[in-house]
Amino acid sequence: MAKRRTLGVLGLGLLGFGLYQFRRQLFSGLLHIRPARHEVAVSRNLQVQMPDGVILYADHYAPHETRLFPTILIRTPYGRSRASGVSGFLPDFVAQRFAERGYNVIVQDVRGRFDSGGEFIPFVNEANDGRATLDWLERQTWFNGVLGMWGQSYVGYVQWALANNGPLYLKALVPSVSGSSMPISGFRDHALGMDTLFRWIMDLEALNHQQRSGHWMKLLSLVPGLQDRILRRAFNHLPLLEADRKLVGEPVIYYRDWFTHTDSQDGYWRAINLNPVVANTTAAVNLISGWYDIFLRESLSDYLALRASGHSPHLTIGPWGHLDADCLWETLRQGMAWFDAILKGDRRGLRKSPVHVYVMGAGEWREMESWPPLAQETHYYLQGQEGLSPQLPPDDTPPDTYRYDPHDPTPSLGGPLMSRHAGSYDNRHLEERPDVLTFTTEKLDQDLEIIGPIRLLLFVQSNRVTCDFFARLCDVYPDGRSMNVTDGLLRLLPDNGTPQPDGSLRITIEMWPTAYRFSRGHAFRLQLSSGAFPRFDRNPGTNDPFGLAVHLLPSEQTVYHDLQHPSVLILPVISQ
Repeated sequence: MAKRRTLGVLGLGLLGFGLYQFRRQLFSGLLHIRPARHEVAVSRNLQVQMPDGVILYADHYAPHETRLFPTILIRTPYGRSRASGVSGFLPDFVAQRFAERGYNVIVQDVRGRFDSGGEFIPFVNEANDGRATLDWLERQTWFNGVLGMWGQSYVGYVQWALANNGPLYLKALVPSVSGSSMPISGFRDHALGMDTLFRWIMDLEALNHQQRSGHWMKLLSLVPGLQDRILRRAFNHLPLLEADRKLVGEPVIYYRDWFTHTDSQDGYWRAINLNPVVANTTAAVNLISGWYDIFLRESLSDYLALRASGHSPHLTIGPWGHLDADCLWETLRQGMAWFDAILKGDRRGLRKSPVHVYVMGAGEWREMESWPPLAQETHYYLQGQEGLSPQLPPDDTPPDTYRYDPHDPTPSLGGPLMSRHAGSYDNRHLEERPDVLTFTTEKLDQDLEIIGPIRLLLFVQSNRVTCDFFARLCDVYPDGRSMNVTDGLLRLLPDNGTPQPDGSLRITIEMWPTAYRFSRGHAFRLQLSSGAFPRFDRNPGTNDPFGLAVHLLPSEQTVYHDLQHPSVLILPVISQ
């Protein structure tokens, strides 16, 4: 009987080992990553002391072998392990996959989040705390003196916080859907990126309450439908400075601090906007973003800064939004190949061309040596009768006018959002509104492919000292669908624009870069309006301090498009 029991236990053990091996190989096949080679040991709740005495907690995932391996550091505000709740499953999963393939992985809660002590003030402490964490890493017996960093969004920003004159052993970075200038992205357009910031604040507050009794309602606020209802109350609240109470039921100190520093050149932002020092990076950088990611412009700005300073970064831009799972898995796959190449010297997994972009509309990837590619700047002029054409407009074309009412703001639809609503949608219903102008080309007699940045030069006039102009490029299908491709917003302030002799202003809207093919038989359309709410806050039409306005004034907008006012859309056309 004892012998039979022993064989049974052995059989169960072998079965368990077989299932474990099957699971490891299944992940390899599904994620298209190289097979796992190591069993993994995990050390939980390691304490890392900061210079001010605050303790940050971390977990260590390591191959179950005695030899030394390179290290990957992941610092996160979203929970480092499954013990943190639902948001901790991802870093735990990723760390396991890296460790199985021969890496030490440290996953750390940043200051003030989950188990780590201190107060969480977004962006402010990441450089100092990161350096102290590196000092701790150097003292570990298993550290072999070679380090990489990996992660998305805020977990990408903390990489830049260490890249500025970082230690030489920090050799590889993989910041995905992120950017060194993330801190100012919410104010970059002189408007509040309200949808993104409010959702992020809600997520941060809810996730950090997961382990506390009596806070299940906080966690329920992450459910998309319920979150949208809570957000609507905050979006519509004035003044914006106090909208945090509608979001989480109490003041959020760092949110209110931001409204005391509304100038991006303020010392507060200069200390944490790291784009000016990207050139000081010595690590090899692999940037990943999406055409509908909220930080696309930040990623491209980092790429251009690295190139200008003599670096050779890799860049991937896919058809993704900020929360797309496909982008996450691509970030994991590329992280594997990047770390193997830079930290281990095995370059077999790297692609040949450093830049890889997905051309929407064509459904194809393009390999390039650099961004942006050579393109022909092609002009399409706004015409009368809602036309858009390469021909200059007639001299006698009357302007178009519309009324923008912030009490009934022009809504946003799709585009780069930090939610399930991101991406491309049919805009026909939006285009029926009287506060939206449209200008459409004739149907194309051949495919038209654009890759790169887009500009819109407009001649405008408003009866208010401040107003917004929002421009959107759409693909018009033969069946009438109008699908958004890219867009951009300009908040017109008293000192913006170039005054014209007749009292109008010449303005430039820098629309977000894209890669898109308009197919033969389609047309493309330019939308113009004065809002995209709640993606951006409403322009109140007053000169009240930012965030303090409580009065909303409608505005009358005029858009000129005649020979003396040649408003024009400039597209980067790729030769066919």
